[in-house]
Amino acid sequence: MKATEKSEQQGTRLSVFKTYKLYVGGKFPRSESGRVYEVTDSKSGAWLANAPLSSRKDARDAVVAARKAVAGWSGATAYNRGQVLYRVAEMLEGRREQFAREVAEAEGLSKARAAAVVDAAVDRWVWYAGWTDKITQVVGGANPVAGPFFNLSTPEPAGVVAVLAPQDSSFLGLVSVVAPVIATGNTAVVVASERAPLPALSLGEVLATSDVPGGVVNVLSGRTAEIALPLASHQDVNGIDLTGAAGELAVELETAAAENLKRVRRPSSEDWTADPGIGRLTAWLETKTVWHPIGV
Repeated sequence: MKATEKSEQQGTRLSVFKTYKLYVGGKFPRSESGRVYEVTDSKSGAWLANAPLSSRKDARDAVVAARKAVAGWSGATAYNRGQVLYRVAEMLEGRREQFAREVAEAEGLSKARAAAVVDAAVDRWVWYAGWTDKITQVVGGANPVAGPFFNLSTPEPAGVVAVLAPQDSSFLGLVSVVAPVIATGNTAVVVASERAPLPALSLGEVLATSDVPGGVVNVLSGRTAEIALPLASHQDVNGIDLTGAAGELAVELETAAAENLKRVRRPSSEDWTADPGIGRLTAWLETKTVWHPIGV
């Protein structure tokens, strides 16, 4: 064999494709079912990766992890939660190129447009980080009452929230629905976009290497209808965001959620680039009112 031929052979190598996993309880398990499904480029149809196909048991495991994390996360100071969320934004900024590539492949965008979407998602995360220690002042306060009493209202997190991420906005929409849930002290079980789950699964990797405690955010991928129904009917889930559900599925999930009086946010067409306001922050808060006699 000639030296040039040998060097050419030595220089030839196979591409090493990334193996994506679920993110549950701060760890990266494979789906309990052992199943995967093919994720393809939205423009070319080229195979990108295999994503885990979550089962009902994966959904239940994610709820258990989220419930275990509620006490510690909701008990942290709002200022501390803001610091943690800001750290996530720093980590996202450091992996900007990876997310831009994944968003471009997922949504059929140019490199420049995908990079702009990632920048907007990072800014959105920072925006919610800034709200963690301010939302109480907006929705809480002292109430005027007749009688010698103080009457104070303060918001408290609802608990475990299942989030069906938008199907058409794999990263900016994802951040827009997940960040307000955890900013207000709740924990989340996130069902990634069925068609484009890779940015969500990569977000799990960012969360694992940031300061977010395990179980605060859990990311599942697979068939939305298959995963969402056990979450909607789960007695230990306190709220569900139906953003990523279509018409009949949304109705079915809302009916199942009524069994234990879950808070439900119905799906609606949204412009993810618009100012998000505080609607999603207040959606997952309960109001506790305390009466206290005035001393003499």
